[in-house]
Amino acid sequence: MRALATWSGAIAGLLLIVAGGLIPASIPFPEAAGWSLRPLGITLQVPALLLTALVAGPRSALLAAVAYLSVGLFQLPVFQEGGGIGYLLDPGFGYLAGFIPAAWVTGRLARQRDMDDPLALTGAAVVGLLVLHLCGLLNLLLGALAGRWGSTLLPLLLGYGLALLPQLLLCCAAGLLAWLLRRLLLVPS
Repeated sequence: MRALATWSGAIAGLLLIVAGGLIPASIPFPEAAGWSLRPLGITLQVPALLLTALVAGPRSALLAAVAYLSVGLFQLPVFQEGGGIGYLLDPGFGYLAGFIPAAWVTGRLARQRDMDDPLALTGAAVVGLLVLHLCGLLNLLLGALAGRWGSTLLPLLLGYGLALLPQLLLCCAAGLLAWLLRRLLLVPS
């Protein structure tokens, strides 16, 4: 029964991550005539991964992350600019590879005691996001040491680093949504 729950969580997580990669993140913003949506410049892919880990746990999230990377590296266009083995040489691949440890860490933290409130789940999502960004930063720095990025390291660091701010905001949404889903799905705390 546990294996079925793990695999069904992994499949749901994979579908959620793929769908999240297609949806641009926006935030409601008040205006004189009412409310409008302002784009954040990122997709819902990372929050989908973190939500999977918070709700389904470390095993399901890890399997979903590995499946997502495998699908993308085998030519299916699920990454931002498509897919294929060439992504291994892309500066952003460290962030994609960071899905794996981020999924595991977030899922493990979400299974600890006293994880029955949105603030604790948000904290677990933030830790997972930081792990993901640490992997991406490490890839960028190692690539720079190997001479892969040339003089573009600073723009790469700024570009990927600026994505952290809206993703931190979305961690709050993931924590709250995970708390609601865990109650609805009767996920043990």
